[in-house]
Amino acid sequence: MKNLLYAILTGILLAAAWPTFGFPLLLFAAFVPLMYAEFKIRNSKKKYLKLKIFAASYLSFFLWNLLTTYWLYFSTPFGGAFAILVNSLLMAGIFLLYHIVAKRSDFKAASAFFIAIWIVFEKVHLGWEFSWPWLNLGNAFSDYHNWVQWYEYTGAFGGTLWVLLVNVAIFKIILAWKEFGKKEILLRGLLKISAFIAIPIAISYLIRSNYTESTQTLEAVILQPNINPYTEKYNTNDTRIGELLLKLSAEKVTETTDILVAPETVFADGTVLSNFPRSEAAFYGRQHIEKYPSINFLSGISFFERFQDPELVRKQSNFIGPNDWYNDYNSAFMMNAEIPKQLYHKSKLVVGVENFPYKDILKPILGDIMIDLGGTVAMKTTQEDRSVFQLNNSYATAPIICYESVYGEYVTGYVRNGANFLTIITNDAWWGDSQGHKQHLSYAKLRAIESRRSIVRSANTGISAFINEKGDIVKSLGYEEQGSIKNNVTLNTGETFYVKYGDYIARISQLLALFLFLFAVVKYKRRS
Repeated sequence: MKNLLYAILTGILLAAAWPTFGFPLLLFAAFVPLMYAEFKIRNSKKKYLKLKIFAASYLSFFLWNLLTTYWLYFSTPFGGAFAILVNSLLMAGIFLLYHIVAKRSDFKAASAFFIAIWIVFEKVHLGWEFSWPWLNLGNAFSDYHNWVQWYEYTGAFGGTLWVLLVNVAIFKIILAWKEFGKKEILLRGLLKISAFIAIPIAISYLIRSNYTESTQTLEAVILQPNINPYTEKYNTNDTRIGELLLKLSAEKVTETTDILVAPETVFADGTVLSNFPRSEAAFYGRQHIEKYPSINFLSGISFFERFQDPELVRKQSNFIGPNDWYNDYNSAFMMNAEIPKQLYHKSKLVVGVENFPYKDILKPILGDIMIDLGGTVAMKTTQEDRSVFQLNNSYATAPIICYESVYGEYVTGYVRNGANFLTIITNDAWWGDSQGHKQHLSYAKLRAIESRRSIVRSANTGISAFINEKGDIVKSLGYEEQGSIKNNVTLNTGETFYVKYGDYIARISQLLALFLFLFAVVKYKRRS
C-alpha cells in the first residue's frame, strides 16, 4: 500500500511542478518517492518484481501525463487518450530498464544509468515519428526562465540533467539516513541539496545581469484574427480572411513597420502550390506591400499539389488512385517588394493529426485509425532544410510553424542558416482556453534563451507575443482577443554555444547509457 502511495506522490509532484500553473522546485524531489518504492520492491523477496515496478511507475507517469496534458482531449478525445496512455507506457518502460540495471549493479552505476537513459528517452522523443517531447523535464522551467539563462550553453537538456542529478542526490541521502539513522546525514544532505539547486540559479541570474541585448532593431506588427477553427475557419474563405487582415493591419502598421506577421494556416482554402502567385493570399500580400512598400508580409497558408508522375512520389505523398497522387503542405510564405515569394513547409508534424507514424508498417495493421486520432490519413509533406526568409533590409527570420517551436536543437538550424530573429506562427485554438496554449507560449521563451534571438509570435486566437533575447514576454495580446500589437524586435548575428553544438548532453548520455547497460548485464551474467 505504501508503494502505491509513493507512486501517486511522484505523479502529483511532477504535475504540480509543471507550467503554467506549477512550481518547478517540486521537480527536484518528484522522482524520489518512486525511486524509493522501486528500492523497497527490489529488495523484497516477493514474486513478480518487474510487474510491480512497471505498475507503480505507470501509475506515476499516467498521473503526470493526465494532469498536465489533459487538454489534448479538447482537440481529439481518442487522440488525447492515446497520447496520455502511450507516453505513460514509454516512461514506465524506461523506469523498468533502470530497475533491471539497479538490480545488477551498485548505486552509482544505477543512478548514472537512470539519468542517462531518461535523457536518451527525451532525445528519442525529439526525433522519432511518434515524437511527443512536451513533457521533457527541461521544459518545466519555462515560466521560471530566469533560473535557466544558462540554457544558451546546454539547451533544455541542461535542465533535465539538473533535475535528475538532484533527485538522485536526495534519494542517496534518504537511503543513508535510513541505514545509519543519524540526523547529521540529513543536515549535511540538506545543505548539499540547497547548494545543488541554488548555485545554478545564482549563475543564471549572473548571466542575465551581464547579458546585453543587440542594439539593432526592426519594427514588427503581429496580427491575431481570432478565427474559431471549429465553427469559422473552414466555413469562411481566403477573401474574407484577407480583408480581415487588411483591417487589423491598418490599426498598427505605419511607414516604419518592417514586418507584418499573420498566424498559421490563416489562408486555409487549400491553394494549389504552383498557383500561389495568382492566389488570394498573394493578392492580399501585395495589397500590404503596395500600401507600405518597405514592409515584409509573413503568413501561414495551406498548400497542395496533385500530380501523375511516379518519379515525383515521395514518402509522404498521398495516393488517390492509379497514377494519381498529391502532396499536402502546412506552410509559411513571405512577400516583399524585392522577393515576391518565399516558401517554407512545416517539417515537425503533430502525430496522428499531420502524419501517420511508420505508415508502411502500421497502416496494414491499424487501417485508418489516424482518423480517430483527430487527423486524416493524408500525410503532410515536409522539407529537409531549415529555410530562412530574407527580409528586404538584409536581415532574415526563421518561419517556425506551431509544434516546431517545442524542438530546441531543431530551431537552432534556422539560426545557423542565418536567422537574426525567430518568427513563430501557430494556431492553438484546437485546445480551447486550457493549459495547452499557455504551455506552448511558455516553451517559446526557452527557444529565445537557447539561441539568444527575439521572437515574434502570431497565434490565431492567442496568445500572440513579443519575447526578447532573455526570454521575457515584453508585449502580448490575450487569448480570444482580435487585434494587433506592435513592438521593436532586436536582431542578433552571434551564435550561442548551444546553437553551435546542439544536444551534446543527450549524445553523451546515449554512449553512457549503452555502456552502463552492457556492463550491468555482462557483470551480472558472469557473477551468476
